[in-house]
Formats: sequence, C-alpha cells, structure tokens
Amino acid sequence: MTQSPLPAGEFSTWLAEFARALKGEQASTVPCGTCTACCSSSQFVHVDPDETDTLRHIPAALLFAAPGLPDGHLVMGYDENGRCPMLGDHGCSIYDHRPRTCRTYDCRVLAAAGVEIDPAAEPHKAAIGAQARRWRFTYATPEAEAAHDAARARARHDLEDKPPHTVTAVAISSVLVGQTHQK
Repeated sequence: MTQSPLPAGEFSTWLAEFARALKGEQASTVPCGTCTACCSSSQFVHVDPDETDTLRHIPAALLFAAPGLPDGHLVMGYDENGRCPMLGDHGCSIYDHRPRTCRTYDCRVLAAAGVEIDPAAEPHKAAIGAQARRWRFTYATPEAEAAHDAARARARHDLEDKPPHTVTAVAISSVLVGQTHQK
C-alpha cells in the first residue's frame, strides 16, 4: 500500500531551520503527526551530561554509559520491540523534556539528500525509510531547487565511497554543505 506524499515545507526554510537545530539553537519542527517511526526503530538515544532536565525525567535504570565517549555521556536503549522506553500509547511520555537527540532528529534530511534506508540492510529502520520517501519539498526560488539538486548530487557521490550504515550521516553532511554555500 502506497501512502500519500507529505509536505516537507519550502526547502531553503527547512534547511536553515535544520542547521539551527543541529547547532542547538532550536528544536526541529518536524510535522510528525502520529508517526513514531524514529521512536520504534531500535535506535539508541544519546544523552549529553549537560541535559540535566532530561536526565531527571528518564529512569536511571534505562541509561547506560555511551561507548567511546567521556564519562557522563549516556545512551538510552530500546525495549524488546525496538521501541523507545519513553514512548507511550499517546506518544512520547517526556516530550517536553526529551533528549537533544530527539529534539534535533528530522527524517526529512533523508528526503532532502535523496538517500534511502535499505530495508534489507537495516530492517529495524524500514519505517523511517518509508516515512522519509513520502516527504516532498517546495521551492520559493529556482536557486532553492538548485540547492536541493546539489545536495542530492553530493549525497549520491558520498554514498559511492561509504558503507550503507552511514546513510543518515551522508544525508546530513550533504545538505549542510549546501547550506553554508548559500550564505
């Protein structure tokens, strides 16, 4: 069953907001609706030591030392079904206090870069890939459309040299490079 396309917003506006979110200047404003694909995809959620409000809202038993990072950096795992343990029947149970990782996550970056999650290689992320394929950007100017085309070209080039598990990293770097060149 094919689901209908979703409006991702105007590309240049989205790109500027996404860059600000990654810098910690604001949260991502993803129009998720009822989608919980990222919350149900067997992902570890990083929590920085400075996220004291978040840490007060996550039971300590759900947090573990983040491998390879300095003391104080933690990760929250997922349950036996691949769901975030803070995801309740009606969405995130700590939404106003969610980790920075969740505040900045935006699956539209995959659509912006024109990259796909391979469900055979990452079956636990298939729902994110399906959601990302639905996003459709609009363009206020021909330059905005050209910037989007350039981001997709960079991502295609970068993926030729990178293993599939770095699809999200490639997507982020391909759209941010274009953002810095637009200024």
